[in-house]
Amino acid sequence: MQFQRRHRKLGTNPQSELYLQPLQFYGEPPLENISLAEFETFAVERLKLLKTVENLGVSYVKHSSQYKLKMDNELRLLHFPYRPDTNDKKPLTGPSEFEKRRKDHISHFILRLAYCQTEDLRRWFIQQEVDLFRYRFTDLPPQQKLEFLHKNNLKYNTLSDKEKNELSDKLLMSSYSVSGVTVEKLEFYKVPFQDALDLVRSRKVYLKAGFAFVPQQDIVTIVLNDFRTRLSKALALTARSLPAVHSDERLHPLLNHLSHAYLGQDYSIQKNVGKISLEQIDSLSGKSFPLCMRQLHQALRENHHLRHGGRMQYGLFLKGIGISLEQALQFWRSEFIRGKVDADKFDKAYAYGIRHMYGKEGKRADYTPYSCMKVILSNPPSQGDHHGCPFRHSDPELLKQKLQFYKVSPSSITQIMELVKGMHFQLACQKYFEVTHNVEDSSFSLSHPNQYFIESQKALGGGKDPKRDVDVPQKVQETSQHLAETAEDLEALFKDG
Repeated sequence: MQFQRRHRKLGTNPQSELYLQPLQFYGEPPLENISLAEFETFAVERLKLLKTVENLGVSYVKHSSQYKLKMDNELRLLHFPYRPDTNDKKPLTGPSEFEKRRKDHISHFILRLAYCQTEDLRRWFIQQEVDLFRYRFTDLPPQQKLEFLHKNNLKYNTLSDKEKNELSDKLLMSSYSVSGVTVEKLEFYKVPFQDALDLVRSRKVYLKAGFAFVPQQDIVTIVLNDFRTRLSKALALTARSLPAVHSDERLHPLLNHLSHAYLGQDYSIQKNVGKISLEQIDSLSGKSFPLCMRQLHQALRENHHLRHGGRMQYGLFLKGIGISLEQALQFWRSEFIRGKVDADKFDKAYAYGIRHMYGKEGKRADYTPYSCMKVILSNPPSQGDHHGCPFRHSDPELLKQKLQFYKVSPSSITQIMELVKGMHFQLACQKYFEVTHNVEDSSFSLSHPNQYFIESQKALGGGKDPKRDVDVPQKVQETSQHLAETAEDLEALFKDG
């Protein structure tokens, strides 16, 4: 009964036509009302999808059989459209194809709001959406590709068999990766040459009378350029409307959370307190700390001091691996008094902050160790700071020197720097893990410094974690779990998008 009520509501949706097609350019914003709970669920699940797109794009050859298999699995698990020829019959379990397409539409626009705020966020969002679009478009049958092009004012027609026969030799000689055997079987699109400048520049197409004759495997290049341009302009327009969005006290914290969202385990639950002694920290920093924490530990040992950003990032990490409050006070005091801070000044100026970090002062909040996204995107380090992500915030030459100092091989440094150049900072850190632990292909997707520590301990312990006996539950960081089911009209949020 509940589904039938929902289905009738969807049937009256004025945008139902959008969901008749398996793919869209996201030109029209969603106009219906949705609850804040659905708003958050859609956003988090699309964010999980885009992070998977990023990881697969670096880990596998795009459009290889492994890439397609894993992408299909992820789309299916998160209930996004993944088969272009699926009809709208209600499956035995899970949402219908219509509901998946609705979710795809709405979730894209929600993340536009979250990821239009800075240049880095916009660049990341565009790249993942373009890769996802490429996968979906490539998977469309020829007729659906043509329908999609015409529906989106890309009125490119395919050549008839007669035209292909007449131009067969010229198409064969001028089209990249086309053999004589396949010319008859391939679709060719007749495209105004100004729409195919990249292909013309690289001499991949045959030109005649102002038209480029583009083989089906290359038409995606033109479509992707169009999609990228449209999305870039839309994000710029969305950014202009942010002040109005941020005035809504329900949405502002939610959107800020999404752009820094951590979707993995909760490392604030301390069931392993005291299992690590202070004497082990030096050894562990070299073996099991991610580079960001290794850098902070080294700076603390050398300077006997860390600024506030470094103390927060490193202190919460130590808390997450099992350092108790008493141990933390002893650790920080013993290090600071070796520098310019005496014991009395430490107790007055710094001890409160450590107790506050453990939820024993102030509002007594139980602060959570920083995730990779928080380290990368918030509070960038300035001169004299040592916090942040070395792969994101370090000068490339200094990062190379640091990796060389830690005895990373030249070939591995090259791979890491390529990932850094492509702005895949978490994947660069994961590659650093694989290199330093002599692991060919790590079986996890890195998203948290404390996850790095646990996986390191498992690897060094032969697959078992000798330092941690906690079975940490998987959860999404919650910002609005108890929000009421208040309807939110999305039309006002995206009217300029």
